[in-house]
Amino acid sequence: MTPAGWAALAAGLLVAVNLASQAIALWRLRRPLQRSALLAELPPVTIVRPVRGIEAFSRETAVSGLELDYPRYSTIFCVADADDPIVPLIEELIAQFGPDKARLLVGDVAVSANPKLNNCVRGWEAATTDWVILADSNVLMPKDYIQRLMAAWRSDTGLVCSTPAGSRPQNFGAEVECAFLNAFQARWQYVGEALGLGFAQGKSMLWNKPFLDANGGIAALGAEIAEDAASTKLVRAAGRHVHLVGQPFEQPLGPRRLADAVQRQFRWARLRRVTFLPFFALEILSAPLLPALLATVAGVGFGLPFWLGPLLVLAVWYAGDIALSAGVGWFLNWRSPFAMLVRDIAFPGVWAYAFIGGEVSWRGNAMTIRADGANALNQATPALSATSAKISTDPARH
Repeated sequence: MTPAGWAALAAGLLVAVNLASQAIALWRLRRPLQRSALLAELPPVTIVRPVRGIEAFSRETAVSGLELDYPRYSTIFCVADADDPIVPLIEELIAQFGPDKARLLVGDVAVSANPKLNNCVRGWEAATTDWVILADSNVLMPKDYIQRLMAAWRSDTGLVCSTPAGSRPQNFGAEVECAFLNAFQARWQYVGEALGLGFAQGKSMLWNKPFLDANGGIAALGAEIAEDAASTKLVRAAGRHVHLVGQPFEQPLGPRRLADAVQRQFRWARLRRVTFLPFFALEILSAPLLPALLATVAGVGFGLPFWLGPLLVLAVWYAGDIALSAGVGWFLNWRSPFAMLVRDIAFPGVWAYAFIGGEVSWRGNAMTIRADGANALNQATPALSATSAKISTDPARH
């Protein structure tokens, strides 16, 4: 076979793998889940929500978690700083919905270099139910939020979680973020779970509290720089599996600067590179850059215009992304293919830079993420250290 033939074959295989992943994700997202025994019991649940600062949809997302159609649940909001601008809003909602439905705990506990995890510790300790959901403040919870998490719990489950589905973008930067979150990241999350390689996602995490407490408690999630990576490894070490909800929950985005969207991707890529290097190394194959280059070589070798091969690759690639998004109701508009193109132009640079870059911004905290997972936990910069200095030093809380 000629070099052009080998290039065409390799490009075709990569495109076929991508199409297969889109089909697997569509099947997984549309198939009915088995009915979990938890849905018959409807046990009491505590939702722990770390909050910080006012975001575009802060009120709506907070209220959504207080109006759920579930008989026995309460929400514990956790904030690290009593002067945080989110506090008046949370206090207003507590007055509106009552202290039995929601309460606020102030002050974090330094169990890791992860500020969100530190902010959850007191809420976890205050929860008295066997079932606890750790949920980010920007998750928009549907009325059946708890039931959908419980529906995915099986006898071999150690954790049920949800990747975010980007929605309500108000500019092109947010549409690019939707392209990253939905047809790219959520797709591969569901493919991994379908293949028996479920990875945790920190947006919404349903835990059996006795199980996690027996395996080191919430502090054990500080074993990695990201709590979802630590959760994945803890669950697998216990011989259990991470499962995903039938459909991911929305994260409304509002306006986003394109530079900020790419910076977030670099932070997450760096975290994946530190915590799951073998899988991260293969991620470059999930972008169309390599098959497009191979198709260019093949086309030129066969005497075709140089642009025809990559154009065909991108057309098939984005047709699959669009079909998947349309099939499961994810955000789409006429600019979506262009957002996907920007995503795929940015991703190879993000992937490559994750091998050499270290400094990231994590919700206002400057952090250095080293390639050494253990050392990464000790690399918080003074901005994070200053926050941690205000934490209670009670040894029982560490």
